[in-house]
Order: sequence, then structure tokens, then C-alpha cells
Amino acid sequence: MRKSEKLLKNSHLFRALLSMIFLAGVVSVSVFPVTGRSQGNLFIMPRRVVFEGVKKSQELTLANTGKDTAVYVVSFIQIRMTEEGTFDEITIPDSGQYFSDQYFRIFPRTVVLAPKKSQVVKMQLIKKAKMIPGEYRSHLYFRSVPREKPLGEATTQLDTAAVNVHLVPVFGITIPAIIRVGECEGKVDIKDITVGKVNDTVTRVKMKLMRTGNISVYGNMMIDYTSLEGKVTRVAAIKGIAVYTPKSFRTFECDLDRLSGVDYHKGKLNVVYSTPEDIKSSKLAEAEVMLN
Repeated sequence: MRKSEKLLKNSHLFRALLSMIFLAGVVSVSVFPVTGRSQGNLFIMPRRVVFEGVKKSQELTLANTGKDTAVYVVSFIQIRMTEEGTFDEITIPDSGQYFSDQYFRIFPRTVVLAPKKSQVVKMQLIKKAKMIPGEYRSHLYFRSVPREKPLGEATTQLDTAAVNVHLVPVFGITIPAIIRVGECEGKVDIKDITVGKVNDTVTRVKMKLMRTGNISVYGNMMIDYTSLEGKVTRVAAIKGIAVYTPKSFRTFECDLDRLSGVDYHKGKLNVVYSTPEDIKSSKLAEAEVMLN
């Protein structure tokens, strides 16, 4: 294969790989700090926005934790949650799903952050009178803009006999922007808990979170192991687990800590799903599974 053909083929592979990494990074659910969310050199607080009751505005703090000036563009994207708890970007809402982006005014839409500096982005609720009861959700998308090379800066001489590929990574982060109108209620149950081994070394627990009502549920998952002697050990703590409307359930799984003295062949696991600590903490659901 000629050099130029090989480079061209690799460029397509690189672009496909970057696309997959970008999409996964933007909309994946991960463990984040309680007070904010970060990716790359961008830190955002709070990590989610919920408008309900008489609330009409919200301030978001963006901070640049890096060493270089960064530019971010603020927009909205729409996503659906799958039954596996992953996300797909969509443009048309599913049945029973309502987008919230048209009911927000955002300022500014472009943010320039010097190193170790922060800025406030303001959200204002508009046109609420036109909304029917229910939950509306879109996701604020903060996308980094690659810095352009200053005029006069020297450029590298290109090999005109080959295809040259210049890859510029683009980082982004999303947070949900939710509006709740009228009578809203959401409940969740934990069902179908199973415990098994992965590669004969890792103990993994899997369950279904069953949602009912007209709003999403969101909380933290805590799993405690109780030995036959009654000793309780926390073996998992995962923050920021959501079941978004209109999905009625999602699966959730996580690995349990490999701690000395914990025998996952006997005893029991207690699973508790609760609202986050930054709001009034309350238990959303609880379940127990015996180990054998």
C-alpha cells in the first residue's frame, strides 16, 4: 500500500475513533463531585439545573482549571436514555418526552476563561405560561473551541507527496436543564438484583431501577455488605444515577470493592438509592439480596 493511501485510511480511522470518544465523553454517566462537574480543564457548578415552583433564574459558575486561556460555546443538545443507562443524541422527542431548550434564555453564549479564572453564565426561564404540566428536559452543552494559531506564527512545512492529518481534540460537557410544571411526582423501585463474578476476580452487582410518575429520578447509590456475624461494610458508593423520562426503567451495574474480610458468597447486600446530599436527602428506594 502506498504511503499516501495508508495515511488516508488511518485518517478515517482516527476521525471515527475521535467521534466515538467525543460522544461517549459528552453524554456518559460517571461519578462526579457532589458540587460540580468537570471534564478537561472546565469545572461547572452546579452539575444539574432543575426549575420548579416559582424559580425563574439560575446562575452557573464556569471555571478554567488549566494553564491556558480557553473558549467555550454554550448551546443545547437533546438526548434519550437507553434501557442500559447510556445515551443517544436525538432531534425529535420520544413519546412522552418534552424538550426544555426553547423555554430558556442563556447569557453569555460564548465564554472566554483565562487560566484559573471563573465566570457566571445566567439562565432565565421564559414563556412558562405556554407550558402544559409535566417535565421538560434538554441538556446544556459546553463545547471548547480550539484556539486558532496567531497570525505570523510559523507553520510546519507539509509533505505535499503525502496526506497530512492534523487532529484537534474537542472537549465538551453536558448538564441536564429540567423544568417541572404543575403536579409532578416520581417514584422508583429496585428490582431483579443479581450478583456475579467477572473474570473470576471482580464481583459485580446488577439491578433494574423501575421509575413511575411523570418526572425523572436522580440520586446516589450506596451498597453495604453485612457478614453473617453482623459486621457492615460499605462496598460501593456511586453518585449521580438518573432514570430520565420517558424511560420506565434502566439497568444499573457496578463492581464491588475487593476488601479483605468480605466474602461475597455469604451474608447479604443492602442497596439504598437516595437523593443527593446537596438537596434535602431522602431515601428513594431500598432492596436487599442474600448471598450464597
